[in-house]
Amino acid sequence: MNLSLPPGGVLVGLGCDLVEVQRIRDVLERHGDHFLDRVFTAEERAYCMSMAQPHKHLAARWAAKEAISKTFTTGIGAELSWKSMSIYHGERAEPRVRLDDKAAALLAHVGGTHIHVSLSHTETTAMAVAAIVRA
Repeated sequence: MNLSLPPGGVLVGLGCDLVEVQRIRDVLERHGDHFLDRVFTAEERAYCMSMAQPHKHLAARWAAKEAISKTFTTGIGAELSWKSMSIYHGERAEPRVRLDDKAAALLAHVGGTHIHVSLSHTETTAMAVAAIVRA
């Protein structure tokens, strides 16, 4: 078997986040498309909304975006927007991060070359861990 593993390297930044799934479900029910449009890319929306319980998958991506913003030590704001990051699936269905041009420039500025992310969720909680590495 020939698996393409993501590159390793020197750890540049680390972040994690934990969110209550119900919180995301409540916001989705109250704000619907406005919430989805503000926070998630079309790629993320298409995947999550195709799932039987989209709020769990949205919560995991929310946590991933928060974790990534913590790796940069910027939070979500002027330097990094919600939609600067998109979580998608790699060849083995592993979560991967796609950055827009502004976020890619920020990644280079902090000395990183890749972002690794891990997601998980239960009925009540979603979490993510993100790491910026320099190959």
